[in-house]
Amino acid sequence: MLAVALIVGGLAAVAWGLPAAHRLTKPWDILASLAALAGLAAVLVGALLAVVPGFFG
Repeated sequence: MLAVALIVGGLAAVAWGLPAAHRLTKPWDILASLAALAGLAAVLVGALLAVVPGFFG
């Protein structure tokens, strides 16, 4: 269940962060870019946990 939450949350962060990084003004675009990067990392970790359930354990 954690893997699905990571994948869905990560996709939502990427879907928000990529357009927002281009739309927002100068200091806020960095936060949107970091959110997109964190979302990508969450998607990758969630996919890894979904395919190999005990990978980190």
